[in-house]
Amino acid sequence: MKKTIIATALLLSLGVVGCQGGSSERQTNIEQSSWTQASLNQFANELKVTYRVVTNIPEQACSADQKDQRCFIAEIDFSTPANYPNGNWSIFYSQMRPVQAVLNPEFDISRVQGDLHQITPTKAFTGFKAGEIKTLGFRGELWQLSETDPMPNYYITVDGLTPVVISSTKLTIDPETGMEQRPYVESFTDADKQYRRTEKDALVWAKADVVYQTNENVTLDSSYVTDRIIPTPADIVVTSTNKPVDLSLGINVIYNEVNPKAVKASLARLSRLGVYELAGGIPLKLETSSTIGQEGYKLKITESELTIQAADEAGFSYGIASITGLLSADDLSINTLTVTDAPRYQFRGMHVDVARNFHSKQMILDLIDQMAAYKLNKLHLHMADDEGWRLEIDGLPELTNVGSKRCHDLTETQCLIPQLGSGPFADSDVNGFYSKADYIEILNYATARQVEVIPSMDMPGHSRAAIKSMDARYRHYMEAGNSEAAKEYLLSDSADKTVYSSVQYYNDNTLNVCMESTFHFVDKVISEIAKLHQAADHPLNRYHIGADETAGAWKQSPQCLDFVANNDKGVTSVDDLGAYFIERLSNSLADKGIQPAGWSDGMSHTNPTNMPQNAQSNIWDVISHQGYKRAHKQANLGWDTVLSNPEVLYFDFPYEADPKEHGYYWAGRAQNSQKIFSFMPDNLPANAEQWTDIEGQAFTADDTVQQDEQGNDISGPLQQGKGFTGIQGQLWSETVRSDDVAEYMIYPRLLMLAEKAWHKGSWEVPYRYEGAIYSQDSGYFTAEMRLKQQQQWNELANTLGQKELHKLDLANIAYRLPTVGAKVINGKLHANIAFPGLRIEYRVNNKQWLPYTEPVIVNGKVEVRSISPDGKRKGRSLLL
Repeated sequence: MKKTIIATALLLSLGVVGCQGGSSERQTNIEQSSWTQASLNQFANELKVTYRVVTNIPEQACSADQKDQRCFIAEIDFSTPANYPNGNWSIFYSQMRPVQAVLNPEFDISRVQGDLHQITPTKAFTGFKAGEIKTLGFRGELWQLSETDPMPNYYITVDGLTPVVISSTKLTIDPETGMEQRPYVESFTDADKQYRRTEKDALVWAKADVVYQTNENVTLDSSYVTDRIIPTPADIVVTSTNKPVDLSLGINVIYNEVNPKAVKASLARLSRLGVYELAGGIPLKLETSSTIGQEGYKLKITESELTIQAADEAGFSYGIASITGLLSADDLSINTLTVTDAPRYQFRGMHVDVARNFHSKQMILDLIDQMAAYKLNKLHLHMADDEGWRLEIDGLPELTNVGSKRCHDLTETQCLIPQLGSGPFADSDVNGFYSKADYIEILNYATARQVEVIPSMDMPGHSRAAIKSMDARYRHYMEAGNSEAAKEYLLSDSADKTVYSSVQYYNDNTLNVCMESTFHFVDKVISEIAKLHQAADHPLNRYHIGADETAGAWKQSPQCLDFVANNDKGVTSVDDLGAYFIERLSNSLADKGIQPAGWSDGMSHTNPTNMPQNAQSNIWDVISHQGYKRAHKQANLGWDTVLSNPEVLYFDFPYEADPKEHGYYWAGRAQNSQKIFSFMPDNLPANAEQWTDIEGQAFTADDTVQQDEQGNDISGPLQQGKGFTGIQGQLWSETVRSDDVAEYMIYPRLLMLAEKAWHKGSWEVPYRYEGAIYSQDSGYFTAEMRLKQQQQWNELANTLGQKELHKLDLANIAYRLPTVGAKVINGKLHANIAFPGLRIEYRVNNKQWLPYTEPVIVNGKVEVRSISPDGKRKGRSLLL
């Protein structure tokens, strides 16, 4: 979804062809006129592929007739240990941005669909010669700014043979960091040519010295970690300093009217730290109070007992979570204190895309548990998109039989075509789906942790998996002579000749909204999902329809042209069909008691008077691109407006401005935990005082009333009494192929998402309902506010380093360790880290890693890295 869009980078990969005989029989020169499976296998195993970015500078990359366009040039080297003259092959690979020109006459590159490309030899191809490097250069659209962009698993096909993945393009796993490695990609060496997005790009590559300078803003301090809870409570009064309450002796829970099932999960997290329910333990009393608001609680800890007062199950669970938050993994003693607490926002969400690349049920269960631990309460589960359908739907087996897997079947009869470097085989880990039983288990697990699951099957755009699945269903029933069944859930008009391209370069990914069979399909899907929620006793309160990025479809569909000419729905133009679909589906959901939700761009196309008043919109507009205007407009409509702004809340974006960091970067290239903490969600334009845009440039946010030429207000401030319902973090999965990578991208950022969703910092700039213009010079974010912000961040950073990451270790979460900042000053290594308290190691000239505790004399090539609290994992090393 919006995710890859606007300026995501190239996703490249590729490979080549086969050879004759086993390795023991291989000769220096091999003559062959045809491939065998054995020779193709051998060649794919021996071929070495190397990929490099040459330049992102438009003046160097673009042709003379591409003035004011953005281009990049990349090269792929092929080398072989023997001669391979045969050109009867194709290489398939994933590359997000289109190829504009091939710079080697021996090859041709064509795009199949989406990001799937095909390399074929031309008549000029002279074959591969032993020891020779043959370079395929090409010009691509826009830019490629990350070493992680080139997708893996290039594969070779020859007619009549099984495709073979080129071994040199497979991912490897770093045994210390657990992250994917791309041995086929050359490291960036030239920041000006390779890491600049445009000629005005001022973003600084976060090398060790840059990270060191940033980390100087935090200092090691353990004095306040003991009584620190993440997320920060509304009020906490500490009444001792010697930690007189020892929970290692256990707790005796007195439930009173509270159902033990409601707090079982929160007590389990306590027991993971070593605090067990014991009859002789210190009493923990759970007392129901009608004076405490929804999800709020009051926690009182004395030397003789602990008491939690709350009005609902969530409040009791969150009170226990705060006890867990007070503890260190290696110290179960705490101070006496009183916490009075309630959430900042009602909606505190996390979104996970399992459609692009599948993620296991266990990963989702672990995420729900961590969400509950940090008081997040909404899981937006994105289960269908162009690249995959991930939920079993009773009565529509094709959705999972075909739509849940990608393989090399260009007819898409058995599976979808490969995308995102998935390779040619259906048994890849990126394929899969949740059975009905799996989904019910997820719902039950979420209910026990007071987390609402919000299902999402994106539509009418981003629907290719559904369309191709129903096409396969249509063919099956037509072959069986049952045309009625064939057409029952059909989503496409075979006579539609409309030429369009989605942001991910599909020309066949949009439901035909003029066909009643489309609405029959949608109603069937939602009804079946509702049954699963009912079976799990987890009400389907919200359904997210997506509604985003609908390409210019339908314009030449005979069914749509007929519908526009003859309907009684008020649709007078094909341009109104997207809004018609969203409005119709939203009202259908509302009639069933389900709140409709969608992404802000699609929701903005609707006529608000045609929409249910109780609707939700996720704002994914970029603040530096005036995204606050749509947020204010939709909040002023009275909709539940959930902030999902990419440059701070997209967790598939890189942590730091470094081409080795994983993730897409179309709206941001440095989104670490501190940036999320710095977010001022109640005053979106005020963030212009502290942030820069994607290119490191200051920007201005004008939040005053804007009018069109006729004097009508087209944008302006929030109205008095209006605001945002909450915030949501997003993990899109185009580049996230495994559970470990997913957790690396989510954590520890999720903890700061929870901080912003639960607690409002005293330093945040108050919103000005009369409107204001914000910039780095406007002065609303005062020096006093900035100091308070930095002081609170220092407390949280120390708490992360000294308490919370260890808890993630105990939960077996594969979180990201921060890179270490370092520089050599007068011959001595100085190092620091974003989360003080974490261990740092260094080594010189590739020798043994040594602990760093204070500046030390070094001489030679120096590397630094961080170590997890349990010592089992290492952070990515930086070379000085």
